[in-house]
Amino acid sequence: MAYENILYAEFDGVARLTLNRPDKLNSFNVAMHLEVREALVAAARPEVRVLVLTGAGRAFCAGQDLSDRQTAPGAEPPDLGETIGNYYAPLVRQIRALDKPVIGAINGVAAGAGCNVALACDLVIAARSASFLQPFCRLGLVPDAGGTWWLPRLVGPARAAGLAMLGEKLSAEQAAAWGLILKCVDDEHFAAEVDGLAAQFASAPTLGLARTKRALQQSWANTLDEQLDLERDLQRELGRSHDYAEGVSAFLGKRTPRFTGR
Repeated sequence: MAYENILYAEFDGVARLTLNRPDKLNSFNVAMHLEVREALVAAARPEVRVLVLTGAGRAFCAGQDLSDRQTAPGAEPPDLGETIGNYYAPLVRQIRALDKPVIGAINGVAAGAGCNVALACDLVIAARSASFLQPFCRLGLVPDAGGTWWLPRLVGPARAAGLAMLGEKLSAEQAAAWGLILKCVDDEHFAAEVDGLAAQFASAPTLGLARTKRALQQSWANTLDEQLDLERDLQRELGRSHDYAEGVSAFLGKRTPRFTGR
């Protein structure tokens, strides 16, 4: 499939989706939203075992392309709620609903909605030169694309308020220290780190990882009793899977398992 605003490729169970408007720091316009949506549908296919989401050039994503919703002087202001409801909220929901690991490979600045789309990924790895920024307060807006949900859960209420209300840039190293992301990697090792993790997931028991993802997401809303019941139900399902049988067989046979994701 040919795209104008993204790159999408699949190889050995790994799908790589690259935001590709480097001259605009990969900021979102409607056209890019629609292409990303289409690519995520492709990545949902069972033969894809892991998705890597990254950016082209020196940025991961600078958020919304403000020139994409400019209005003439004196005209009605844009309906930003429509932008969120029609594009960013569905995008975040699509990423979270994928039944496989999603790696956010943050190669450069991740700002605004771009930062919060990155945080929607299951595992976020950043190059040391990357940074994270919530600039909404400078425009009189609130963090969107899930920002007000991710921040307090990942870094706690005090740091979340600081990031959201001061709009100061957070380095990748500090983001890892605060628990906003999984890992900060030196730039020269960044690509190899991402590729290694993607390859690991491409040969892993995908169904088990998908159910782990679901359980972790639901834990935010569940009571302990509800979570224990969910673990019981998921373990019952997974205990009947091909990958569980293969994992046990490989363990007993002292060999490397050959998981198929089923």
